Amino acid sequence: MIKQQILFADGGYAALDDWLRDNGIERFLLVCGASMRQLAIHDYFEGLTRRTGITFVCFSDFQPNPVYESVVEGVRIFDRERCQAIVAVGGGSAMDVAKCIKLYCHMDHDKDYWGQQIVSNDVKLLAVPTTAGTGAEATRFAVIYYQGAKQSVTHDSAIPSAVLMDSSALQSLPLYQRKSTMLDALSHAVESFWSVNSTAESKDYSREALAQIMANGQGYLANQPDANAAMLHASYLAGKAINIAQTTAGHAMCYRLTSLYGLAHGHAAALCNRVLFPWMLHHTDDCIDPRGEDYLRQTFDEIAQAMGCRTAEEAAGKFVSIVAGLQMEIPKAAEEDYAVLKTSVNPTRLKNHPIRLDEDTLERLYRDILR
Repeated sequence: MIKQQILFADGGYAALDDWLRDNGIERFLLVCGASMRQLAIHDYFEGLTRRTGITFVCFSDFQPNPVYESVVEGVRIFDRERCQAIVAVGGGSAMDVAKCIKLYCHMDHDKDYWGQQIVSNDVKLLAVPTTAGTGAEATRFAVIYYQGAKQSVTHDSAIPSAVLMDSSALQSLPLYQRKSTMLDALSHAVESFWSVNSTAESKDYSREALAQIMANGQGYLANQPDANAAMLHASYLAGKAINIAQTTAGHAMCYRLTSLYGLAHGHAAALCNRVLFPWMLHHTDDCIDPRGEDYLRQTFDEIAQAMGCRTAEEAAGKFVSIVAGLQMEIPKAAEEDYAVLKTSVNPTRLKNHPIRLDEDTLERLYRDILR
């Protein structure tokens, strides 16, 4: 597993200067969205070449749900411009594009990258997350659309070699995005905790992430600088947890909600988990975690403790109340939507869930989620 270097902006970007120099980088590809112009780090890049002589080429020709063709164009530019490294500034989409450019840049450019085997390379990738939710800066996962279908790319070499924590990037987040990204981090933390793939290490990350989210949620929603920094760290920790344990039914069930109703990802995941969490507590007899039902019940108790609650039931109620308190929209479903929803869930992700789920159960849960 790649050992990441963690840098901090701390009111300036001297750490980024040092990272570029220490790695002998003279030219790099900057992958970023248009919103970077609103951030303090934009001014840093504007003056970088004048101050240091280090040059870069900017790539922002991608959409919020990035497509394979955008990655191909990014690889072409990386190669043509003889870049030595990649710096990604943004949310999940920028990270996904940058990760795939890194994975594909040493492949055969005359063939479809999708059909080639991924081989590790030593191209440096530095991530600068501008939201506190996806945790993409900590994971080996990326998502792109290939021939119209959503595809997951997974490889350890996709994990950024360095992360710059710049909480000033969160100051301009709109309130809805602030709420939904916090809920994404919260969902990552609980799902990785109860995942059948959890380990002692992943649980430690989940535990700390939950504690920080509980302690700093209100301050983060109020855009307080210290709370922004804490939430950025909590999102990173939750990302470290899902990098090991992966997500479960909450995420597996949320993807179709985002496409059908236009919800943000974290919003949709939290709507699912606010129903799943209390339901799971009453169905532990259907546990499929090989560690057994008693282990699962103990895990729910650990989640409760991390959330500052006395019992698992209280923790599930707290999750429900957090989502309710944010006054997030619950879409109105047409009757025909349920047939689409219950058959849209990725069965691979359901294998990570500790309690058995079939199509009939999924439909009942979706009806509760969208009630």
